[in-house]
Amino acid sequence: MDSILDTSATSLYFSLFSIAFNPTAWNIVARNEYKHKTITRLLGGNARHGCYFLALLIFSFGILRDHLYQLALIDQPRVPLLPEPLATLLPIVLFAAGQLCVLSSTYALGITGTFLGDYFGILMDHRVEGFPFNVLRDPMYVGSTLCFTATALWYERPAGLLITMYVYIVYLIALRFEGPFTDMIYSKRAAKKE
Repeated sequence: MDSILDTSATSLYFSLFSIAFNPTAWNIVARNEYKHKTITRLLGGNARHGCYFLALLIFSFGILRDHLYQLALIDQPRVPLLPEPLATLLPIVLFAAGQLCVLSSTYALGITGTFLGDYFGILMDHRVEGFPFNVLRDPMYVGSTLCFTATALWYERPAGLLITMYVYIVYLIALRFEGPFTDMIYSKRAAKKE
């Protein structure tokens, strides 16, 4: 295991922390917003401004998380994982597929749909069922996981594949909280309409 994972590298722990921090923090902040409207009140009572502010935070911390992941990979042992041309082609294809999932999800949902607008009371008129949601239930998380995998393969770092498994587990846990809570928000709206 030592030949593929350097546990003495502090960059590894910063990366793992940031990976867990992001979905955990956004779930806590969003639930607080739903119950107490803290961000909305801080921004003069405008829910859209609150959602855009949270979107900026989520996006910025996502960039930081990706940077910390890249730094962690650089500090890990390099081991060729795939023969050429797969060593080059597979990471490119996986990264492109991951970005397609993330970007098409963002396009389909819009900023408020992507960045937890429903917790601010900004609800969509109907469930998005077009691409990529007609192919995947959680295309953002799937796309992000594909990008983590692609990056590990590109840098030829087996530790990156272990980190990617950790990412997948963190996302599964986050979905156990996000999915039911979002369903509850829309169920309450449907009950009010009846």
